[in-house]
Amino acid sequence: MTLSSLCTSALCGCPTPHSLTRRGLLKGGAAALALGAVAPRFMAEAVAQTPAHRIDVHHHVSPPTWLDAVKRLKMDNPPLANWSIQKTLDDMDKGGVAVAITSPTTPQVTGLDAAEAARVARESNEYAKKLETDHKGRFGTWAMLPFPHVDACLKEIEYSFDTLKVDGVGCMTSYGDKWLGYKEFEPVWAELNRRKATVYTHPTGANCCVNLVKEVGADDAYIEFGTDTTRAIFTIIFSGFGQKYGDINWIWSHGGGSLTAFYERFTVQTLMRPPHAGKMTREQIEQQIRRYYYDTAAIPNDVTLSALVKMVPVSQILFGTDYPYRFGHEYAKYLPTFFKGDDLKAVDRDNALRLLPRFKA
Repeated sequence: MTLSSLCTSALCGCPTPHSLTRRGLLKGGAAALALGAVAPRFMAEAVAQTPAHRIDVHHHVSPPTWLDAVKRLKMDNPPLANWSIQKTLDDMDKGGVAVAITSPTTPQVTGLDAAEAARVARESNEYAKKLETDHKGRFGTWAMLPFPHVDACLKEIEYSFDTLKVDGVGCMTSYGDKWLGYKEFEPVWAELNRRKATVYTHPTGANCCVNLVKEVGADDAYIEFGTDTTRAIFTIIFSGFGQKYGDINWIWSHGGGSLTAFYERFTVQTLMRPPHAGKMTREQIEQQIRRYYYDTAAIPNDVTLSALVKMVPVSQILFGTDYPYRFGHEYAKYLPTFFKGDDLKAVDRDNALRLLPRFKA
């Protein structure tokens, strides 16, 4: 019920052609006073009952099998260990999130041998799919692949898409000392391109760059994650995979990491000298950058978003929270101050629906 509909109800007693009498006016005035008394409470309830509509493409879960493996590797942390289904649903409701597309975060299955990586990935994907079944319409799944084991990845792609019917896959930006654009991973991208799949990516710490500037308390997530995202984008573009496998829909976390800061180096300096001089044009690089998707996780601020909307159209920006490290209500509060009207609708939901059309209903 809206305030306008209240004004046609018995509660309001607003004047009508049949009530324009002294008694009717007095009755209407009394009702108006009563409405004034309840209006603040009514408005608060109306806001609280606003239907959730956002689609969160960057939302982490902790499948039990996976969490056990991460604990054995001593790579767990409190947000992961304390995650629960109820907490995630509560955060979604508070942030107006209708649907969360889930994925385990770093390190996924890095550090496990091929057999265990395949088992953990399979059980994690089945867990995520059961989450969808148990909470109809609230969740989707980016399937975890057992990288860097390519044969196991291909088997999991087949099972995830053909049996589980997932929405796409989720992978790390690097695996040890290998980034996504390296030749050994090409069979994975060829298969995902054949399926016109969405590939959500999440940064991690590469072998080269862990435990940097620890003396001043720089967690990998503060600097290194954004840099590793940028490395991965570089390898996809300059390996030629971005053009060769153009039917993959790439999603880059955190607004593309530090890509906006390195934009000149990608589009100008890289083309000035070997090995890339004369092999690509600035227009080709910019075309790829503009067609990728970028989420809002960990970038709810004017500085980063202003750079991002200069680099890519709003149509390529997706709502993402990074739960449980950040929370939905942070973005629900900030993003409407930056994006307006149709742009806000696009970021909150409509852009994601191009990749996830099953959630249109």
